[in-house]
Amino acid sequence: MKNNQAIGVFDSGIGGLTVVRSLMERLPAENIIYFGDTARVPYGVKSVETINRYASQITEFLIKKKVKLLIVACNTMAAVAYRTIKGLSHVPVLEVINASARNAVTQAHAKSIGVIGTPATINSNAYARAIRLLDKKVKIFSQACPLFVPLVEEGLLNHRATKLIAEEYLKPLLAEKIDTLVLGCTHYPLLKPLLQDIVGRRVKLIDSAEAMADITAELIEKQNIGNNSKREPNYLFYVSDVPYRFQSIGEKFLGRKFSQVKVISL
Repeated sequence: MKNNQAIGVFDSGIGGLTVVRSLMERLPAENIIYFGDTARVPYGVKSVETINRYASQITEFLIKKKVKLLIVACNTMAAVAYRTIKGLSHVPVLEVINASARNAVTQAHAKSIGVIGTPATINSNAYARAIRLLDKKVKIFSQACPLFVPLVEEGLLNHRATKLIAEEYLKPLLAEKIDTLVLGCTHYPLLKPLLQDIVGRRVKLIDSAEAMADITAELIEKQNIGNNSKREPNYLFYVSDVPYRFQSIGEKFLGRKFSQVKVISL
């Protein structure tokens, strides 16, 4: 393995760019290859079998690109298909759930944690298991938010409809007096200002993208696989459909122009 090989990041759509932004800030020398499955988003309402099949196809695509590690940015894939992905990969595989769980337990003062995610992620109970492994006394309240991913993919980040839907989703969690809220989908940090406004400043938001960058930096240091090239890092973006919308929203979010977004069929 060469240190200048790229980090492979994949997601069901545009949400994984939250991880890419955190990686760019935390590891500015690293090359990154990103794949967003924009033709088949959202994943959170699909069957376990379908999610595993999609995850296998994306993993094989990125492995062929000779990445030095894989980041499963999609919480749904991490919850449902992690074993499948790990079984196909000869490079390290990192996923967002354990990283976010660790940060949530560290941050929670009153030991009352809310978790929001796609139906597939919430139904898998993956976050509750991961959090309880770290702290058995913690109270966990989960809420599926199936409309958030389509809203983010449409770029409706500050729309009145998005706020009304968010208020409805968060109402039962706020009734439980949570002090920490895990954003259990990498699309959700794009809604962070809106969500923080609804829950108030006393509730700490756990950004899964920031947690992912932390454990990636730890792994790269531990395995001594950091890119020490003096060249500008190379960022490649692949999608399975509609590159223009992806590019428009992505450039606005990352604050940089995309030299190229390639459409590929898996």
